[in-house]
Amino acid sequence: MDKKIRGFGAVCYSAPLTPQNLQWVSTVSTAILLLAKGTAIQKSFLVPLFALQAPAAIVSWMKGEYGIWTAFLALLVRLFFYIPGELELPFIALLLVILSPYQITRLRGTQEGVIASLAIAAYLAFQHFTRLGSLGKAFDQGSILATLATVCVVLVPCLLLI
Repeated sequence: MDKKIRGFGAVCYSAPLTPQNLQWVSTVSTAILLLAKGTAIQKSFLVPLFALQAPAAIVSWMKGEYGIWTAFLALLVRLFFYIPGELELPFIALLLVILSPYQITRLRGTQEGVIASLAIAAYLAFQHFTRLGSLGKAFDQGSILATLATVCVVLVPCLLLI
C-alpha cells in the first residue's frame, strides 16, 4: 500500500470575479449609498450609475410587468403622500430603466458603458472624499459604510475594464 504524500502548500479559493458578480456588488453598493447618511455626494448621480451597472435580472424585472406595476403604485403613493428626496430616487431609477430607449440600454455591458460608469463613480468618489475633508475622516464611525460603498462603486468599473 503506497500512501500518497501530499504537499503542504496553501490552498486558496476566492469566488470568481465574474461581470455578473461585480454588477451585483455595484448594485448593492449603490443601494447603500442611496440610503446612507454619512456621505456628502449628490445622490442623483447614483441613478444613472445604477441604470448602467444593474444586473440583467434586475433590469428585466424592472422592464417587465412587475416593474411597471411597481412604478404605477409608487406614482400613486407619490401623488397623495410626501416622499423625502432619498426615497424618491429609487422610484426615479425605476422610471429611468423602464423608459430608457434602446440606444441607452445597449450601452449596458459594453466598454463605453463601463467608461461612463467609471466617470460617474470617480466624480462621486471625488465628492465624497473632498467634502469629508481627509481620508482619515472618511473612515470615521459615521461614514465608514458610505466610504466602503464608494470604494466598491469605483472599483467595479475598474475591474470590468480589465
